[in-house]
Amino acid sequence: MKNLAKSPPVFLRVQKQLGWVSAPVVLLLACILGSPHLVSPADNPYLTGQLLVATPEMSDPRFFQAVIYMVRHDKNGAMGLVINKPIAKGPIADLLKSLGKDSDGAKGEIILHYGGPVEPDKGLILHSDDYVLDSTTIVENGIAVTGDVELLRTISLGKGPRERLVMLGHAGWAAGQLEAEIKAGAWFSIAAERALLFGEDAQSKWEHAMDKRKIGL
Repeated sequence: MKNLAKSPPVFLRVQKQLGWVSAPVVLLLACILGSPHLVSPADNPYLTGQLLVATPEMSDPRFFQAVIYMVRHDKNGAMGLVINKPIAKGPIADLLKSLGKDSDGAKGEIILHYGGPVEPDKGLILHSDDYVLDSTTIVENGIAVTGDVELLRTISLGKGPRERLVMLGHAGWAAGQLEAEIKAGAWFSIAAERALLFGEDAQSKWEHAMDKRKIGL
């Protein structure tokens, strides 16, 4: 995984491509999720809030051994975020600077994750709902999604949600598409345990998910 601190061109590329400005990302969430604040289980009776796991039969290389948190799944389609594919790591201050944001007092490193092949220039934060903004979308079971760069700034100051994953892009399916892929054996689903969802060892998440499938969890 490339260290962003040693690779300024990566940050320059992020600056040009990453849609961290608030309005477009909030609009993106509103279009995808239908509500800027709450995704109700009653409105999403499918796999919303669960983990979608690629089987060994998955033929799409973009989702090889992917574990995806399902933000929305209903009759109109589905949207999720890949949680086990980190793509870059570096000082959060450098990322804020590359985005033209105040980096004073920013501490620590940030890991950027591949969230999926759709809208790869858009940044989203998957996080616990112990800290939310007005633009935050609550999914369920204490999990939320925010697309506002101000949350990134808050995190850089040692505040914000206790658990979080910073994503680029997301995964999306048209109506009936995901159901067909599941029927074809490309995916299975399991409960979204927080230890698996936000665990630091991204490389082992798929193996752990497969183990849960074997024991029927």
